[in-house]
Amino acid sequence: MSTVLIADDEPNIVISLEYLMQREGHEVLVARDGDEALAMIAEHRPDLVLLDVMMPGRSGFEVLKAVRGNDEMAATRILMLTARGRDTDRTKGEALGADGYVVKPFSTRELAEQVRDMLGEN
Repeated sequence: MSTVLIADDEPNIVISLEYLMQREGHEVLVARDGDEALAMIAEHRPDLVLLDVMMPGRSGFEVLKAVRGNDEMAATRILMLTARGRDTDRTKGEALGADGYVVKPFSTRELAEQVRDMLGEN
């Protein structure tokens, strides 16, 4: 069973993602801000992080940069979630080492498929 960390400060998004990931058979962890996300990645070493760009404390980009800069966590797979679909945001996420990028609102079916692909479950 894979472990997925959902890092998002929007309760409705967390609830729907948590339900979706559990339905897909994953163990789910939840962080509600960037600092909590970084601490949970360090402690639990999830197989995949669904990381919101806009969060209190550290932004998703700051969390991504910190994870990629730490040898012990650098291999963590990170899928960025954002309400901002601008190409500059996508480019920044890719430059910082994001493994994927999803724009809200997203199709749960497509997100589940992307998660399966990233975890090698297809």
